[in-house]
Formats: sequence, structure tokens, C-alpha cells
Amino acid sequence: MAVGGEGVGGFSDWVRSFRELHQRARKATLGPGEESRYQAMREELARAMLAAQKLTLKPGETPRRALRVARAIQVELKVGATTERTVTLDLSSGGFSAMLAHPPMLGELVGVSLRVPGGEPLACRASITDVKPLAGSVRVAGRFVDLKGADLDRLEFFVIDAVLSLLAT
Repeated sequence: MAVGGEGVGGFSDWVRSFRELHQRARKATLGPGEESRYQAMREELARAMLAAQKLTLKPGETPRRALRVARAIQVELKVGATTERTVTLDLSSGGFSAMLAHPPMLGELVGVSLRVPGGEPLACRASITDVKPLAGSVRVAGRFVDLKGADLDRLEFFVIDAVLSLLAT
């Protein structure tokens, strides 16, 4: 069934089914054949949320990498010899945005340490993709360049958890 489903019951049933699969995926207890179903449903949810947010995919980008959620997560950015602590404005498994006092250069590689709940901080590098000066601060966006494996999985679970927390069933 598509995320939109037929009527409210269809959508609620879809979300309930996905939520149950998501919890089992988190615990690594999916049965045979359920992993591919879970991945397909996760992509379907991400596509629906991107459409609702009126966001478009960049060439080669998957829906789950583009799906952003507004979440304040502690982040530490190392720009050259300077370290700046702040919180994210939004977050995806592909990148983040945050407000900073001192802007990095567009395209600059920065060190990132994200305090995602459920474990040690995630450490990686990000390429600065956007810098917007505002009154007294700067909004920056970064794309993760080397977030992989278990850290990427943990961040993707966090993003999906955040989306599910917005959906009442």
C-alpha cells in the first residue's frame, strides 16, 4: 500500500505497519524477506515527506538521504584551529544546518561531532554547501562526506524516529 493509502485508516494502518517493522529493524530482528520490505517502505515514507516538504532530489540522491527533520542536536564543528559548539537546525543522514558565530568558507571541509542519542558522538567531516549571513550570526549547511557504516545507520534510524514521532496513529 502506498503511504497515501485509501482514506485515513489506510494511512494509519501503513504507519502502524511501518513503525512495527522499524522497531524490529532497530533491534536487528527482521525475518526473511522483511529487510527488503522495510527498506522499500522507508524509501516510500521519505518520498512522501519530501513531497510534503516540497523538496526535490538532487541527481543521484536517494529520498532517505535528502529527508530532513527539524531537530536540535548538539554539534561541534572544527574549522581550522577553531572549534565551535552549537545545535543543528535540521538534520538528515546526508547533512545538517546550524547557526554559527563565525562562518566557514563555502566548500570548506570541517570536522563534525554530532551528539545523536543512543551512543557516542558521531564523528565525520562535512563539506560546507551553504553560508547565509543573518543578523549577528550565520546559517550554514553541510553535507557529510565520510559518514558510513554503523554511524550512518544510527543517524538514519534517528531521522526516521523523528519522522514517526510526528505521525499520529
